[in-house]
Amino acid sequence: MSLKKALLAATVLAMPLAAQAQSYQPVTGLYVGAGAGLNLIAPKASLKPEGDFAGSPSGHASFNPGWAGVVSLGWGFGNGVRAEIEGNYRDNDVDKLSGFGVPITHSAGKVRSYGAMANAYYDFYGLGLPVVPYIGLGAGYVWNDYDNVRATSFGNTARIDGNDGAFAYQGILGVAYPIDSVPGLALTGEYRFLGTLNTKIDGVGDTGDRGSFKTQSYNHSILVGLRYAFNTPAPAVAPAPAPAPVVTPAPAPARTYLVFFDFDSAQLTDRARQITSEAAENSKRVQVTRIEVSGHADRSGTPQYNQALSLRRANAVAAELERLGVSRSSMSIQAFGESRPLVPTADGVREPQNRRVEIVLR
Repeated sequence: MSLKKALLAATVLAMPLAAQAQSYQPVTGLYVGAGAGLNLIAPKASLKPEGDFAGSPSGHASFNPGWAGVVSLGWGFGNGVRAEIEGNYRDNDVDKLSGFGVPITHSAGKVRSYGAMANAYYDFYGLGLPVVPYIGLGAGYVWNDYDNVRATSFGNTARIDGNDGAFAYQGILGVAYPIDSVPGLALTGEYRFLGTLNTKIDGVGDTGDRGSFKTQSYNHSILVGLRYAFNTPAPAVAPAPAPAPVVTPAPAPARTYLVFFDFDSAQLTDRARQITSEAAENSKRVQVTRIEVSGHADRSGTPQYNQALSLRRANAVAAELERLGVSRSSMSIQAFGESRPLVPTADGVREPQNRRVEIVLR
């Protein structure tokens, strides 16, 4: 299988259901991941004889497509940057040995590699795509294990059998497909290039000569996997716009204005600014001794998070009132979280009318 075909296959595997738009929130906090797939070792890896074999012509090894697997533990910083540690394993059978100054009639054996890497990533979120592209770089240490790799020439067999470790480096290109039904879970598809510095692998001939072969490893891997971020809230789904509240002056001295917010947001909409402006104008026309600004949230999310969110909403409305000429010293700013719903709901239910700030003129 050619590298071009492998990349094409990985693209198809990594983007199922791509026509469906998915929401994505940057990874924040601890996450785990795993992946597996195709591994190709660069063709004709050089094998340079050393020791008792020094002076002999160099050879080359080519390998059949094999497989690779990785597991990782990482941390997301909430801004697209991630860092992780990774364990990896690769396994390929030898296809053919050539060179060494002799005709080789038979080749066999297996090459494995395993190691640990430290990786850094950047996720390109907010692009409006059904997937989230990312890039990564890594460095670490990888052991290359040649298991009974042997070549037969003129009835004589020489074996390369041993392992050695070396510094390793890798580059990663990937996409993540968030699964909305399980917040924090994403399907991933990746291309990885992994290379190592020189390693020395033991070799022995039929005559008992012993030496080593200096070689490098260059791997092209196509992986499909899963990643789960533990601290991911339910994805924000834009609700249907709430009906514009009709503000009518109450016969009582106190006048109440309701300012509504979008899900998980403390940003004032155009309608919210209009209602806040009406409250500010009326506070100047009537006798007002105190202005109460009370923030609220619906019951989607934890009580602690909703308490903080309702305070941000109250502060946003208070800042807008102050911008419109209302003295902040005349305001009483409070936050009630999810404890005082306008529409009672079960825990975890999103209710647009509960995402509000109440402005009361007294």
